[in-house]
Amino acid sequence: MLGETSDLLRAPWPQYDPALAKEEEIEYAIQVNGKIRDRIVVAADAAEDQVRELALSNEKVKAAIGDKEILKVLVVKGRLVNIAVK
Repeated sequence: MLGETSDLLRAPWPQYDPALAKEEEIEYAIQVNGKIRDRIVVAADAAEDQVRELALSNEKVKAAIGDKEILKVLVVKGRLVNIAVK
């Protein structure tokens, strides 16, 4: 009735393209001594050092750290940045 000549039942399924499913940006949670202080959005292909620098330069994180000594910075790729302070 609408002028279509092909049958929908016989149409092929679309092909999966992993490039289209790939994330462009990833949200990282930033923890200071196990408590979430903020979240940042970083490019998916960002290096671990770049994610660490962005987390440490965040204003809320700076306020949570204050004048305490940073013992360790742990970056879990695609998930979180954990900063241990004393």
